[in-house]
Amino acid sequence: MKSEIDALMQARDMDAILVFGNAEHNPPMYYLTGGGHVSHATLIKKRGSDATLFFGDMERDEAAKSGLKLIPYSTYDFEEIFKKANRNSLLAGAMRLELMLKDVGVESGRVGVYGTYDIGPIFGLLTQLQKLMPNLEFVGEPREDSIFMRAMETKDESDVARIRKMGKVTTAVVGRVADFLTSCEVRDDEVLLNEDGSALTVGDVHSRIRLWVAEHGAELPSGFIFAIGRDAGVPHSAGNPADLMKLGQTIVFDIYPAEAGGGYYYDFTRTWSLGYATPEAQELFDQVKEIYDQLNENFDLNVPFKNYQKMTCEYFEGKGHKTPMNTKSPVEGYVHSLGHGVGINIHERPFSGINTSDEERLAPGVVITSEPGLYYPEKGMGFRIEDTMWVRPDGRMEILADYPYDFVLPMKKWNKK
Repeated sequence: MKSEIDALMQARDMDAILVFGNAEHNPPMYYLTGGGHVSHATLIKKRGSDATLFFGDMERDEAAKSGLKLIPYSTYDFEEIFKKANRNSLLAGAMRLELMLKDVGVESGRVGVYGTYDIGPIFGLLTQLQKLMPNLEFVGEPREDSIFMRAMETKDESDVARIRKMGKVTTAVVGRVADFLTSCEVRDDEVLLNEDGSALTVGDVHSRIRLWVAEHGAELPSGFIFAIGRDAGVPHSAGNPADLMKLGQTIVFDIYPAEAGGGYYYDFTRTWSLGYATPEAQELFDQVKEIYDQLNENFDLNVPFKNYQKMTCEYFEGKGHKTPMNTKSPVEGYVHSLGHGVGINIHERPFSGINTSDEERLAPGVVITSEPGLYYPEKGMGFRIEDTMWVRPDGRMEILADYPYDFVLPMKKWNKK
């Protein structure tokens, strides 16, 4: 939580943090400002002090919504600074940033650097600034264990309410997709048809998903997955737009919309087969559903998340599938980790990989995914079930948006011959 940032800075011996970039679609900046249309901003927080947001004058009203201390860039006469820098724009930017840091009391010590921005200009800026302020040490942290990832790991009830709201958007869109698909006419060769009689493609479905998400006021900043057949067997294949929608093929629908402007995500997957399923596909789906249910029955408070990855691997290996536990980088069977945290980033702490730290636990306040799956691209099939869950303060696990787990979706306008 945000209240932990100063303690985390103290533990990392970090004297200040420096965040670059837009307030939207920039998790560290969004986390401290609340988002808004503030572009090319700079945020500086000295340990033990409130953060200060530096911004362009045209965005002063948007910047004011952050509730932070505000200093417009126009406070510093950039034209004069540019002349002193002999028209070297990187040096001029560094000279202005030197003034900004001094104005908030940062002249020495370790400064963590964060944000989503073009790396080239920032590298050049900091290289110049290091020459101007040799008593500063600029620090980069591993993404998975940064101060921000640590602070974001636990959510309060207001954060969870926003994630839950995105869950309702997600399931509404998923339900609409299911209704659309099952209402299609079906050609003799089991290809679904558009209203105009043309063959329905994965690309057609993709277009509708984007539209329906937008109609709910949400965004898809990290994309989504709607893949059929072989592509369903490659976990992160988004789906080939040219593929035809056909009966009896597995569909992996993994959708992770976020609040508009780069806010909180929801993460959700269902696997479908329209009309009917082959016996082999049904058997594999049933295995995924069985371990999914077993995990839900066994999740317990403060247990390392990776313990459940081990449980999942042991289950699937007992069914004859390869897993990361005993196969290096498998490409079929169970090929990924069980889940991850969800928040302003689609992937946050805690992570569940076998080699993750015991510190990454199902602690009160974390929001995680549980998403076991099986993948056999050469057989033309893949399976995944995923829900987003909150570890409540009382230790109970709560799925934040309910939706059926049906594998075979009956078609409304098709009579099997």
